Amino acid sequence: MEACQRISEIIESKRDILIDISNKIWEYAELKFEEFKSAELLCETLEKEEFIVQHGVAGMKTAFIASYGKGKPVIAILGEYDALDGLSQEGGIIEQKSIVPGGSGHGCGHNLLGTGALASAIALRHYMEENNLPGTIRYYGCPAEEGGAGKVFMVREGLFKDVDCALTWHPDTGNCVSVNSCLALYNVYFKFKGKSSHAAMAPHLGRSALDAVELMNIGVNYLREHVIQEAKIHYAITNAGGKAPNIVQAEAEDYLCIRAPKVSQAKEIYERICNIAKGAALMTGTQVEISIDSAISNFIPNKVLEMLIYKKFSELEIPKYSESDRQLAKSFRDVLSEDSKKSDIHVLTVKELKGKDISEIVNPFINEEKTVPVSTDVGDVSWIVPTGIFNTACAALGTSIHSWTFVAQGNTAIAHKGMLYAGKVMALAAVELLKNPEIIVKAKIELKDRLGEESYVCPIPEEVKPYLYSKP
Repeated sequence: MEACQRISEIIESKRDILIDISNKIWEYAELKFEEFKSAELLCETLEKEEFIVQHGVAGMKTAFIASYGKGKPVIAILGEYDALDGLSQEGGIIEQKSIVPGGSGHGCGHNLLGTGALASAIALRHYMEENNLPGTIRYYGCPAEEGGAGKVFMVREGLFKDVDCALTWHPDTGNCVSVNSCLALYNVYFKFKGKSSHAAMAPHLGRSALDAVELMNIGVNYLREHVIQEAKIHYAITNAGGKAPNIVQAEAEDYLCIRAPKVSQAKEIYERICNIAKGAALMTGTQVEISIDSAISNFIPNKVLEMLIYKKFSELEIPKYSESDRQLAKSFRDVLSEDSKKSDIHVLTVKELKGKDISEIVNPFINEEKTVPVSTDVGDVSWIVPTGIFNTACAALGTSIHSWTFVAQGNTAIAHKGMLYAGKVMALAAVELLKNPEIIVKAKIELKDRLGEESYVCPIPEEVKPYLYSKP
């Protein structure tokens, strides 16, 4: 328990600094590959804490690696800090009210994620120094988790090749650890080029790119019946060719998100959709340019690490909520739809949370493995090194991520308490790994067993560079 007490003391001593950093990143709300202020703030803080910072790694200006210590084992702490487009929202209020109309906001809580990881790294740095503990801690500053796949580029550059284990977390409405996978994903642009013409006087001279997009989408709709049931295909027409119906549209663009439980399955569906797009181009006499925007692999869970993290949950006290915290949580619950409240996985699976406004327990460990219908570029890291991930409660029960209500709670005391709690859990797990490297050996054996005959193949082609195809 000595480590538990000391790690908690270190993080609590820096509580005000960490909360201020989280709130600043929340205010910056910077989109993928543009997190310049957020990255700079994190780097400055880490440098003050005597970490050696390598800036602009893997061809991304807002990516960095901060290192402390030397030798083995090498433990990676993964931090994120990008926001979501269109989710600008004032904090701490229970009405939808943007700060900047159409602006961005932290609807996935990455201001908390990055700062919670920072808290962990700082606590580990002090604990290692005080106890003369060998090993290396690295904070990986990972940009563009939302649609940019920053970690995939870092993996592709070999930045995890000497790492022994990786740890991370995610803001949620509950405190939990589980042995779950998630979906692989391909984000792809299909840009059609045709020929403009007067739609009434000379339609025969035109070649409609918009027709090609529509025909492609019809083909994809038919494809949905003939892919595995767990696959998901979403789309958006990002360019409809203009607003004039009397002009044959010379350009149009489709943007597709393709998900499946395994990256090999997602790739197969992507290739079938490419053929549909080529067919649509043939039917309309247009040309199609296919560009992978980003792609990520499915997450490979690691029970050895997840059970270690769960053990650390049991060693720490749950955050204590004030009456004002509980009232705020209730006020947000009151504005949520009944469907949203009923669909919260924690309320659905943990009977003690029924009728509650905020989680004040650690969920029982779920040993049953399943695939959660979300995607994260942490998946690519998990193919290379054993990776542990967990969640802590940073919002009222029933709050959906990627929503204005999650943004509104992202700079409140509820969120800050969940963030610091996560930092303590992660730091304690890392201390255990540093002191007992045989746990790492077991985690590596499990990863090898789970992969079997499979080996990692980067889903993003070498010619695709960060931000090359990303749209503002």
